[in-house]
Amino acid sequence: MAGVNSVVPDSTAPPSAADQGAVDPSAPTVLPDQLIDLARAAAIEEAGADAGVGDYLGARSEDSIASSASFAATDRGYRGWYWLVTLAVVDPARPTISEVVLLPGDGALLAPAWVPWDQRVRAGDLGVGDLLPTTSDDDRLVPGYLDSDDPAVREVDYEFGFGRVRVLGRQGRDEAAQRWHDGPFGPDDPMAQQAPGVCGTCGFYVRLEGLLGQAFGACTNEFSPADGRVVDVSYGCGAHSETVVDAPLISASTAAVMDEVTLEVHHRPGVESGPVAEAESGPVPEVEPVPEAESGPVPETEPVPDLGPVPEAEPDSVPEPMPETEPGSVSEPAPDVAGTPLSTAW
Repeated sequence: MAGVNSVVPDSTAPPSAADQGAVDPSAPTVLPDQLIDLARAAAIEEAGADAGVGDYLGARSEDSIASSASFAATDRGYRGWYWLVTLAVVDPARPTISEVVLLPGDGALLAPAWVPWDQRVRAGDLGVGDLLPTTSDDDRLVPGYLDSDDPAVREVDYEFGFGRVRVLGRQGRDEAAQRWHDGPFGPDDPMAQQAPGVCGTCGFYVRLEGLLGQAFGACTNEFSPADGRVVDVSYGCGAHSETVVDAPLISASTAAVMDEVTLEVHHRPGVESGPVAEAESGPVPEVEPVPEAESGPVPETEPVPDLGPVPEAEPDSVPEPMPETEPGSVSEPAPDVAGTPLSTAW
């Protein structure tokens, strides 16, 4: 910083450690105005603008030679931060600037804590073409030649000799089980809380092999949100195979679509809808009323002559029944009034 150390304060340097003993770094100290102006000039030079440095916040002693002055940072992107300028006074006539830094204060926005690169990968970060190698000392995996406590792993290893180089160990299995149990397809999910049944009683539930099959399986229902996912045996959804809804048919609860009561009138195209026009011959003549008949006495009718009692029919007048025809004989049709036989064809 050219020209900064040319400012010469009128006062002398702070008392030495020999005069006042040990210095408490946390204790505030009083700086003369010349040293405050020197520290502010250094902060403005580092900030690049006068508006970036705000009010003087105080100072503290670092040791018998060095002191640090604080100034508020007024930049919009650094609210809660402050400028710290450390001054060294070896020669009272030539004080110097040792350091200018920008530090976070109370309420400052800070970056998250540093995470090593091998711990930054999280579930879902692996993309297409990405490679995620496992270390040789991964605690989730064990050598394939070791005797596993999982019957499913033991069966594969014994069938193919040593089988795979590494297999899932107890720690890896327990971590996966806990992760699946606490995940979105576990018993604590809101979907499972409202489900009519659990996956363990669903026909679409397929158990996993080995020890994991005691608590987990795969969903095969295409209408379930867990289709193709590993689900907890206590998970459930509304697509359970035994879900029965006792509700009336839709056709019995909906309104009628066809209305045959209301009469709709549609005018034909080209026909006027106004009053009927009068005929060209003029108005229709009025019909004269028919005169009423003259009143007079009603003529009497002649009495009906008495013909006597109706004679009863004699028993001998009952018609004789028609003679029966012998089997195999064809009776001729009876003649009609004109003497022509009736046709047997209809």
